[in-house]
Amino acid sequence: MSTHTTALPGGTWTLGDLTVSRFGYGAMQLAGPGVFGPPADQDGALAVLRQAAELGITHLDTSDSYGPRITNELIREALAPYPESLHIATKVGGRRDAQGGWPPAREPDQLRRQVEDNLDVLGLERLDLVYLRLGTARGPEDGPVGAAFRTLLELQEQGVIRHLGVSNATGRQLREARSLGPVVSVQNMYNLAHRQDDELIDQLAADGVAYVPFFPLGGFTPLQSAALDAVAARWNAAPMGVALAWLLQRSPNILLIPGTSSAAHLRENAAGAALRLTADDVAELERIG
Repeated sequence: MSTHTTALPGGTWTLGDLTVSRFGYGAMQLAGPGVFGPPADQDGALAVLRQAAELGITHLDTSDSYGPRITNELIREALAPYPESLHIATKVGGRRDAQGGWPPAREPDQLRRQVEDNLDVLGLERLDLVYLRLGTARGPEDGPVGAAFRTLLELQEQGVIRHLGVSNATGRQLREARSLGPVVSVQNMYNLAHRQDDELIDQLAADGVAYVPFFPLGGFTPLQSAALDAVAARWNAAPMGVALAWLLQRSPNILLIPGTSSAAHLRENAAGAALRLTADDVAELERIG
């Protein structure tokens, strides 16, 4: 039978030379509707970030394009001066337009400016992990990444970036980036219902590279939702908690960054992710994956 633990679920993972909690937090939902503008409840947003720290979360995921600037401003207000154990990942490669769209911005001068903006708003001298965000809001799109990734490697050599990753990337783009320099993490869309990166996750695990699924909770069909509900009901847990627990058990290199604008929901996510799913649970879920 499944059991809960009181510790933060999943233990830790090493990103390059940084140890982070496998259960992290994604700050995207702290901005206003459409990830644009300020939150309706500023104090509530700050409370979520402080709750993350109190839970022992040491991996925060953000971007200066969220808001824009909003989530980074909130992180700084809530958590600075930052404890040495806290590591913040951010993304560059896109911007926000006046309509709230997400057009690409991957020219060298654009990337340098985005890195500077993240440093300035977060109040940091060096960014722990910077993802090169590829593709579009519709998903990955193949294309060359050399010029953009080399720009970030130059900034890494200058000491303003510690580690690099890629996000929303195709397999070919990941291979090209890794041929140019170290990639410590890949952040792509993946969850129980969308498992197109299964083979990639296993390859990265063998290489000691982290995989961070975005959109970890969503896109489920009615049949998949029914299976989640059935497993969750047996353990008196929330269905989305079961989905998070499955991800943590899927592979040791998977790091979770579920987002929420509610401190109570954050605690619920952590409790759900701590479920120890049985082999029968996993088999039942994966039959409809």
